[in-house]
Amino acid sequence: MSSDEDFSLVTTPSEESLEGIQASINSFKKKYEQLLDEQKELNANREDLCEMKEKCKQRTEKIKVDIIKDKQSHVKNLANEKMKLAKLEQEEKELEEEIQRVIAAVKDEKANNLHLKQEADVFAAVPEREVIFKGQTGKATNSQDYEMEAHIVYPMEGGTALITFEEEVVAKKILTTKKHQVDLGGDCSINVEAREVHLIVPELVEIDSQVCPRRILISNLPKMETDTLLNKLEIHFSKSKNGGGEVEECEMMSDSGTVVLTFVGNNIASGLTETEQHEVKLQQKKHKVRVTPFINGKITNVKTKMSVCPRTVLLTGIPVVMERDTLQDLLEIHFQKSTNGGGEIESFLYNPLGEETMAQFEAVPPKSEEEE
Repeated sequence: MSSDEDFSLVTTPSEESLEGIQASINSFKKKYEQLLDEQKELNANREDLCEMKEKCKQRTEKIKVDIIKDKQSHVKNLANEKMKLAKLEQEEKELEEEIQRVIAAVKDEKANNLHLKQEADVFAAVPEREVIFKGQTGKATNSQDYEMEAHIVYPMEGGTALITFEEEVVAKKILTTKKHQVDLGGDCSINVEAREVHLIVPELVEIDSQVCPRRILISNLPKMETDTLLNKLEIHFSKSKNGGGEVEECEMMSDSGTVVLTFVGNNIASGLTETEQHEVKLQQKKHKVRVTPFINGKITNVKTKMSVCPRTVLLTGIPVVMERDTLQDLLEIHFQKSTNGGGEIESFLYNPLGEETMAQFEAVPPKSEEEE
C-alpha cells in the first residue's frame, strides 16, 4: 500500500434491526428478573442460615449449661455417695466397738461374779462376835461397813500450845476474847492469841476388799504362849494330810487374838477355808479352830472435810522466857481460872520456839474430843 492512498468514512448497515434490539432488551429483563429472584432467594437463605446459626448458638449455650449442671450434679452425687460410704464405715466401726464393749461387758460380768463370790467369802471371813438385838432396824445395803477410828497427826509450829477443855463453852469464851495476857509472876507477862484448830478429817473411806489367795485367818484360839501356839499351827497346816502345804509365815494379830498363816502356794488357802472348823492338837489335846479367808483391803475412794475442834484451842505467839515445863504449868494455871474465862482442862501440850512437835487427835464419842 502506498502513502498516496485516500481513506473515507464508510457506514455499514446495523447487524440487527429494531426488533432484534427489543428482543435483546426483553431477554436482559428476564435475566435481571431472574437475578432479582436469585438475590431474594439468597437473602432468604442467608436469613435462614442466620436463624439457624442463632439457634445453634442457643443450643450450644444450653448444652454448656446442661454440662455444667450435670457436672455439679455429678459432684454432688459423688459427695453424697462418699458421705454414705463414710457413714457406713462409721456404722461398721461403731458396730465393731459395740462388739468389743459387749465382749468387755461379758468379761466384766464374769469378773463381777467372781468378785461377788469373793465378797461372799469376805462376809464369811469376818470374825465371829456375839451380838444383841437392840430393837432397831436399818436399811439393807450391798456393801459391808467397817468401823474405823481416825488418828489425825497435827504438826505444831514453834511457840504454840494446844489446850483441850472439858466443856465446849469454855473454849468458845477463850476464842471470843482472842487476845490474852498471861501473868508469869512479878512484873513479867506475855501476850498470846487464841485461834481455832482446823483439822482435815476423813468423811468417807471406801475400801475394795478381796480374798487373799495365799493367806488364811485362824480364830477361836485358846490362850497359850504365843510362840508355842504359832509353832503348833504351822506344823499342823504344813502337812498335806491336813489339807495344808508349805508355810511361808505365821503371824499373831495382837489386836484381835487371831493368827494369819501365809502359804507358799496359791491353791492351799481356798481348800482349807472350804472346811471352816479344823481340829488342831493344842495343849496336849485337840482344839477346834475356825479357818476363814484372809481379806486384803485397798482404798479406792477417800473424801475429806475441814473440821473445827469444838473444845480445843490453839495458843500462838508464846515467847521463850523460862523453862519449858514451868511456862507450860503457868499457861495451864492461867487458862484453868474462871476469872480469866477458862475452865477445867482435859489436856495441854506446849511446843517452844525452835522445836517440832506432832500432836495426835483421836476420834471420840459425839460431843467430845481427845488429844494426845
